[in-house]
Amino acid sequence: MYEKRTIQTFLNAEQVADELGISKPFAYKVIRELNVELKEKGFVIIAGRISTKYFEERFYGVQKNIV
Repeated sequence: MYEKRTIQTFLNAEQVADELGISKPFAYKVIRELNVELKEKGFVIIAGRISTKYFEERFYGVQKNIV
């Protein structure tokens, strides 16, 4: 029915913790803060997950032009 996407759309707390070298509870705090930012901008959020694209933009300044 649907093909599995190879690009991961969202990161969970464990992945954020591994990426940043922080504890899992602190990763949840980071995700909550980023989700507040997204919600204020009018985006729909998923508790406990963060958009991979937004995470990369906020932490690494990565901006990709996706058409």
